[in-house]
Amino acid sequence: MLRTFSRSLLIVAMVAATTIAAFAQPGKSGIDVPVTYYKLPNGLRVVLSEERSAPLAVVAVYYNIGFRVEPRDRTGFAHLFEHLMFQGSKNLRKMEFVRLVESNGGVLNGSTRFDFTNYYAVMPSHKLETLLWAEADRMRGLDITQDNLKNQQGVVGNEVKVNVLNQPYGTFPWIDLPMAAFTNWYNSHNFYGDLNDIEAATLEDSKAFFDKYYSPKNAVLVVTGDFEEAQAKTWIDKYFAGIPAQTPDPIPDLSEPRQTEERTVTRTDKLAKKPAIGFGYQMPTRGTPEYYAMGLIDQILLQGEDSMLYQELVKKKSFTNGLSGGINGYLGNMFNYNGPMLFSVDLIHDEGFTPQEILASADSAIEQLQNKPVDQATIDRAIVKLRSGLYDTMSQFGGVGRADLLACFALFDDKPQKINEIESSFRKVTPELIQKTAKEYLRKTNRTVVVVNVEKGSNNAGGENK
Repeated sequence: MLRTFSRSLLIVAMVAATTIAAFAQPGKSGIDVPVTYYKLPNGLRVVLSEERSAPLAVVAVYYNIGFRVEPRDRTGFAHLFEHLMFQGSKNLRKMEFVRLVESNGGVLNGSTRFDFTNYYAVMPSHKLETLLWAEADRMRGLDITQDNLKNQQGVVGNEVKVNVLNQPYGTFPWIDLPMAAFTNWYNSHNFYGDLNDIEAATLEDSKAFFDKYYSPKNAVLVVTGDFEEAQAKTWIDKYFAGIPAQTPDPIPDLSEPRQTEERTVTRTDKLAKKPAIGFGYQMPTRGTPEYYAMGLIDQILLQGEDSMLYQELVKKKSFTNGLSGGINGYLGNMFNYNGPMLFSVDLIHDEGFTPQEILASADSAIEQLQNKPVDQATIDRAIVKLRSGLYDTMSQFGGVGRADLLACFALFDDKPQKINEIESSFRKVTPELIQKTAKEYLRKTNRTVVVVNVEKGSNNAGGENK
C-alpha cells in the first residue's frame, strides 16, 4: 500500500538535514534520541520522541504479527490483512482514513514484514489529535465485510501476478533464498502468498486474525516529531486506553538448526534476460556480540564501492555492474526483524560466467576476513559507513525511520532506548571478534545458493545488471 502527497513530501525532504543534526549533538558520542516509554493498562506500549525541527508529527502503530507466523494454510494472509486495515472502521468508512490524512497534507503507508505489520502517517503537527483518534478507531475494530474481503483478495492476487509471477526475477532473491535456506516452515514458506491460499481466506478467518493479533497487548504506538509530550499523553489515554485488552497467542518456535552443509537451488526464469546468483548465510542471533560483528562485516564486505566484494566481483572480475543484499537487505534493515535471518548477496551477470566462478571469487574475499583479523582502521571505516546509513534511516519521511527503530526495539526488546545504544554496541566489536564471526557464519557449510538460469532460445526483454 503506497500513498503520497507531494506538498508534504517536499516539506519532509527539506527538513531531513535538520533532523540529522538534531540527533548528532556536539560533544556527544553516538546518537541521542529523546525517548519516553510507558504502557497503558490494556497493554499498549507507547513511545514518545519529541523533535522540533519541522511542524510535522509521525504516528506509527506496529503490530507483532508478520508473515512468518501467518496461518499455515493461508500464506499471504498477513499481507492481505494489511490491505483490509484501510477498508473502514467504526467511524471511518472505506478509504476514509486515507482521505483524512491526504486532505490534511499528509502521507501514509503500511507494510508487512517478517515480524511485524506497520501503519504510519506523517501529518502537520497541529493535526496530531485527529491522527491519533483515527488510528485508535481502527485498532478498536474494523468494518470487515465480505465485499471488502473479496475486493482486497483481488487486489493482493493481482499484486502477486504483476509484481512476482509476471516479472523477471520476481521471487529472486527475496523469496527464493529464505525458502531454500531455512527448514522451519515459519521462516521458509512463500510469504507473498500462494494464490489459492489468498483466494481461500474467509470472513471468519479475517475476524479471527484481527482478534488474535490486532490487540493493544500485541502493539506499539510511536509518536515522533513536533508535539507537547503532556498533551500527547492526554490524547493517547483518551483514545487508546479504553480499547479492550486481549491476550495474543504466543509466538511459535522460530528457531533454526545450525546449518552444516551448503544448499543449492537452481531454477529457470522464462522472463529473465540474464542469469543471476544469490547466496546467503544464516545470521547470529539478534543482539549478540556476533550479530554486531556481522553488521560491520556487512559494511566491509558488501556495502559501497569500497567494499571487498564490490572490488572483487565488479571492479576486478567484471561479473556484474553492481551488487545487492545485506542483513535483511530486501525487506528492511538489520534492526527491524526478530527471528532467523540471512546475510545475503545477489547479482545479475553475463552468461559468459558460471556460478562456480562467481562463488570462488566471493570466497577469496571472504577468506581474507577468516584468515586474519582486520585492522582497526577498517573497523573505524565500517562504523562511519554504518553511522551514516543510520542517520539517513532516522531522517526518512520526517522521522518515519526513527519511529521504525523505536517501534521495533519496543516490540522485540521492550526497550526503545536501545536506539541510543546502537553505535556503542558496534564500537565494542574487535578485530578478533570479526575474524571469529567470519569463520563461523561465513563458512561454506552455512551458505545457501540460488541460481537463476535463462531459458534457452528465448528472446526475453527483462533484466539488467544490478
